[in-house]
Amino acid sequence: MSHKYVYLFSEGNKDMRELLGGKGANLAEMTKAGMPVPQGFTISTEACTQYYKDGRKINDEIQAQIYEYLGKMEEICGKKFADPENPLLVSVRSGARASMPGMMDTILNLGLNDVVVEGLAKFTNNPRFAYDSYRRFIQMFSDVVMELPKPEFEKIIDQKKEEKGVKQDTELDTEDMKDLVKRFKAFYKENKGEDFPSDPKVQLMEAVKAVFRSWDNPRANVYRRMNEIPYDWGTAVNVQAMVFGNSGDKSGTGVAFTRNPATGEHKLFGEYLINAQGEDVVAGVRTPSPISQLEQDMPEVYKQFAEIADRLEKHYKDMQDMEFTIENGKLYMLQTRNGKRTANAALKIAVDLVHEGMIDEEEAVLRVEPQQLDALLHPQFDADALKKATVVGKGLAASPGAACGKIVFTAEDAKEWAKKGEKVVLVRRETSPEDIEGMQVAEGILTVRGGMTSHAAVVARGMGTCCVSGCGEINVDYDAKNFTLGGKTYNEGDYISIDGSTGNIYGEAIPTAPASIAGDFGLFMGWADKYRKLKVRTNADTPRDAHQAREFGAEGIGLCRTEHMFFEGDRIKAMREMIIADNTEDRKKALDKIMPYQQGDFEALFEEMNGYPVTIRFLDPPLHEFLPTKEEDIAEIAKELNVTVEKVHEVIESLHEFNPMMGHRGCRLTVTYPEIAEMQTTAVINAAINVQKKGVNVIPQIMIPLVGEVKEFDFVKKIVVATADKLIADAGVELKYEVGTMIEIPRAALTADKIAADADFFCYGTNDLTQMTFGFSRDDAGKFLDAYYDNKIYESDPFVHIDVDGVGRLVEMSAKAGREANAALHLGICGEHGGDPTSVEFCHKVGLDYVSCSPFRVPIARLAAAQAAVKEKRA
Repeated sequence: MSHKYVYLFSEGNKDMRELLGGKGANLAEMTKAGMPVPQGFTISTEACTQYYKDGRKINDEIQAQIYEYLGKMEEICGKKFADPENPLLVSVRSGARASMPGMMDTILNLGLNDVVVEGLAKFTNNPRFAYDSYRRFIQMFSDVVMELPKPEFEKIIDQKKEEKGVKQDTELDTEDMKDLVKRFKAFYKENKGEDFPSDPKVQLMEAVKAVFRSWDNPRANVYRRMNEIPYDWGTAVNVQAMVFGNSGDKSGTGVAFTRNPATGEHKLFGEYLINAQGEDVVAGVRTPSPISQLEQDMPEVYKQFAEIADRLEKHYKDMQDMEFTIENGKLYMLQTRNGKRTANAALKIAVDLVHEGMIDEEEAVLRVEPQQLDALLHPQFDADALKKATVVGKGLAASPGAACGKIVFTAEDAKEWAKKGEKVVLVRRETSPEDIEGMQVAEGILTVRGGMTSHAAVVARGMGTCCVSGCGEINVDYDAKNFTLGGKTYNEGDYISIDGSTGNIYGEAIPTAPASIAGDFGLFMGWADKYRKLKVRTNADTPRDAHQAREFGAEGIGLCRTEHMFFEGDRIKAMREMIIADNTEDRKKALDKIMPYQQGDFEALFEEMNGYPVTIRFLDPPLHEFLPTKEEDIAEIAKELNVTVEKVHEVIESLHEFNPMMGHRGCRLTVTYPEIAEMQTTAVINAAINVQKKGVNVIPQIMIPLVGEVKEFDFVKKIVVATADKLIADAGVELKYEVGTMIEIPRAALTADKIAADADFFCYGTNDLTQMTFGFSRDDAGKFLDAYYDNKIYESDPFVHIDVDGVGRLVEMSAKAGREANAALHLGICGEHGGDPTSVEFCHKVGLDYVSCSPFRVPIARLAAAQAAVKEKRA
């Protein structure tokens, strides 16, 4: 029994996304609903997987099915492939399960050759159109399938326009188009050493292979890693009858959304071009007209389109992003999908759809990507500074937010500069999917060409990055690394500021101010809190961070890193005194100087958290981190502490470690120097007593880091309890406190039952647990992880998304063992993973009590926790 790899649009529906991809499933659904869809067939994602299994070949079975379905398509369309009398031309387009805008490849007008083009010219009585379609096909096929760079063809067109003395492509006539076809084919032969393929069946197979291949291109791989789309999903291929938006002034093509994707406003939003094909709108070579203009140009078509848009939105119960073509006054729908939108729009649309009765609150909670909330918490320009700033140019407000940084012109430079800690704005004529890594690190993106639906706009909106597109007055010179705007030249490294909410460009640095949260955001987060089971705490070491996190809804501190409090002026001096001291008495003297600072810090945190639990981790890093490395600093310390420079060198030498991450740190410091834990316990308990006296409920939780053996934990806990109980008794108060540990060493996870018997809580430090489980350091892994992604050994960075199979198993196992040994044990996570939505879902599944993350990720974790709970309930 042969396997079915190919489906007519009429055989599918919206629930077959995994097999037909998003685009194929939606085309099938629109066909079922009787909408004007050019017919065709979908080659399934299974065929793509098979193609890779067969060593990047399309096997005979799949080829035979493609030709069989091509025959069925000819019957439906009443035209024949490669037939000059009545030619069927097709588009070949990718369609993965998850929308990946611009990441994969498309070929239009496939099926043309020197004979068919003559037939098309006769059949349509429009030779200019026929040759325009032919030159476009040669250009796209050469670029996408044969990897001849598209700009080379653009150069040939520009040369032709110059010879003719015209500005627009539309001003070239039939003879010019014929000449371009000749020049394009000559260029192809010169570069490829063979003629342009003229057999339409060969063209079709090569195009299908190219789409399968593009699933594995570098930009698709980066996008998948960013959006956690598994590699083994593969992509489907849609082969669809061509309809022509470039066949005259009653034709056109466009992209529209049922609501505004930047603001969420409930009205049709989009743009179209008369006498053009799909790639013209997205490539941003010509500037399109707004969709509202269509009502004037073609009232009947507009009315039909508005009705279909409304039907699609009600059917999918979500904002739709639609592509359409008008051929000689007749409307065709080429695709629909749930539209990418900004965070502001996502919130507004989710809330509006609930108010409109289209979806319920639970569904609304699933409608906003947790990562997107990031954009709402992001900076806006300082209002006073903005009033004084001069607008030097204006583009389209493509993706909101404010960005200020130094100008760079390539994605590579953006990455290099960002690595050095520079804030950059990436300026491009237009972005292409190759630029994605530079776009990821830039504060903002500014382009010369492209509309609101160009690649730059769509990708920036998805990433929550500020973007201004289509500022045509900018003249970029990549070689000289500068651009001119409004008569002034801006060089690489100069500051500019751009406003993605207004499209304004400023030739200066404008300070940005943090975002404020209100309105729909508050309402929406209220729904999220209603459904989530996980509590969300924050990692905070200062009252300022703690305050910010409380504003964002944190329910306690899951990690306060006490060493972060040691680096200021007098504190670092006392800390260094402690390290250089060579007897317990001197160490205690130095620690006594630090104690009041620590106590003051803890009091401020307890007050800020106002009754919510606060977990304080005892000193964790190796001591050498507190000592200087530069000669002049060493001399200064020696003078300050009244010891010789040699003495300081001796201490530095003695503390040198080959692998400090696995060296003398964490609880190992306390085992060597119990006085450190005494001092820290004193600071915590005194602070708690003082704040409790002010009428604030305090729940201090003392966390012992880096435990790998229960006796180690017991040793430190004994010091903590003896110190704390004496202080509480002396003060004559009642105060509850807890002592727990951080699980960050595999051995602790493996012996969790023993440790749990004596601990009040476990908190997973998944940064270290990941390093130790994988056996590589996160500071160095960056050097080789790219090779691992390229070779498909890892699909994502284990420091960003928790490694469920390895690290995750240790967490799950130890949580279960810990709870069996101690039913009162509570469990949390405070590694960076605590703010990553996929990792939060994992924490929900294994039954942790809370996640803890940096202040700005608190809303993200709250929403991710709610989504995990809703998904579980629905499953």
